[in-house]
Amino acid sequence: MKPMRQFAPPRKMSLSRLALLAAAIALTGSDPRAAAQEGPPGVTRPIVLPPFDRKAPACTAPTGLSKVLAFAQDNERKFMQGVAQGLALAAKDRGLEYQVSHANNDPAAMIGQVQRFLSEKAGALVAAPIDPPSLTHSLQQLIWSGAYVGTVVPPPAISLLNAPQYMTGRVLGDKAAEYIKLKLGGKAKVVLLTHDSLQFLAPRFTAMRDSLRGVPGAVIVADISPLTVDEAGGEAIMRTILLADPDVDVVLGADTVVLGALKALRDAGKARPDQFFGGIDGEPAAIAEIEKGGPYKATVSLASPVFGYAMGQHAADWLEGKSIPQAMDILPRVLTQQDIAQYERDTADPAAVYNNPALRDLYLKMYGNICFDSRDRYINFPWSSERK
Repeated sequence: MKPMRQFAPPRKMSLSRLALLAAAIALTGSDPRAAAQEGPPGVTRPIVLPPFDRKAPACTAPTGLSKVLAFAQDNERKFMQGVAQGLALAAKDRGLEYQVSHANNDPAAMIGQVQRFLSEKAGALVAAPIDPPSLTHSLQQLIWSGAYVGTVVPPPAISLLNAPQYMTGRVLGDKAAEYIKLKLGGKAKVVLLTHDSLQFLAPRFTAMRDSLRGVPGAVIVADISPLTVDEAGGEAIMRTILLADPDVDVVLGADTVVLGALKALRDAGKARPDQFFGGIDGEPAAIAEIEKGGPYKATVSLASPVFGYAMGQHAADWLEGKSIPQAMDILPRVLTQQDIAQYERDTADPAAVYNNPALRDLYLKMYGNICFDSRDRYINFPWSSERK
C-alpha cells in the first residue's frame, strides 16, 4: 500500500481565512494586511542572531502600561497548561498581575482577547497563536504600544520562543530508528502523524523521515496530518489508517495525537508491548504511559513550564527597562523510563532551573538582545537557530 499523504491546498484565501480577516477588521477597525503602514514592520528578512549578552546595558522602561502579564492560550492541552504554570509562577515572583484568556482553538476569539489586552494597556503578553496571519496585526499593535510580546513559535514578537524543529524531530526519529534495528529486526510499519501544513513545525517531520531513511526495512504506511492536534484527532485518523493497514509497529508525532492513536489501537486490540510509540512535547499522559511500560517508549521534552517561566521573567525585565533575548530555543531532550524522574523535578520547580545557569542551559539557549528603545527591531520572520 502506498503511504497516505496530505496535499497542500491551492494558494487561495479560504472561506475560513476570509472570515478571520473580516473578524479582524471588525475588531480592530483596519485591515491586518495594511498593518505595516501603522508602525515599524520589524525585522522581516532572516538574520542570524548572536548569543544573548546578559551584560548588555539597560534602556528606557515603558510607561503608561499596567503591570500585567497576560497569556493568550490557544487550548487546554497539557503542554500549554505547562506554559501557563511557568508564566503564573514568574508573575508571582516578580510582582506582576497574571491574567489568562482561553481561545479554545477559535482564532477569531483570540483576536478579540488580544484586542482587549491592548485596550486595557497590558504591559506584557505571551501568545500561542492559533492562526498566526490573522493575529499578526493585533500583536504588532501591542508591540507599537511599548508592551512586551512573546510568542510560542510564530512571529511577530519582541521575544520569540522556538524549538529547533529539525533537531526535535531528529532526536525522536533516531530513537525510533535505533529501536527498529535493535528490537524489531530492522523491519517496521511506521505511521507519521504530521503537521506539515504548519511551516514552523514541518522540519521536525522531515527529520523523522531522514532518520527512518537509514533503516531500509522501515516502511512508512501512513504519512498524514490529523484534522485536529489533540487526542481526538489522533484517535480518528488512526482508526482510518487501521482499516487499510491493521498492523503497525511504530507511531510518531506530537504526544497528544500519538496518545489518541494508541487509544485507537487498544480499542481495536492491536496494541503490543513491542511497539514503539514516540511523541513530542513531554505531555504528562505520555510520561505516565512511559513510566508504566508498554507501547509508548519515548517523548521529546520541551519543558513548557521552564520556558514559560523564562518568558515571564523576560516580560518583567522588559517592563523594568532591561535588555532581554530576541529569541530563545527550548532544547529537545528524549525522555525514556530512565530520564523521567529528573525531568519531573525540574518542571515542578522551573524557578530553580532558571536560577541555576548550568541547569538552565540544558533546557534553554538565548539569542540576540532587544529592549524598549530598540523595539522597532522586533522579529517579524519565521526565526530559527537552524536557519543559516
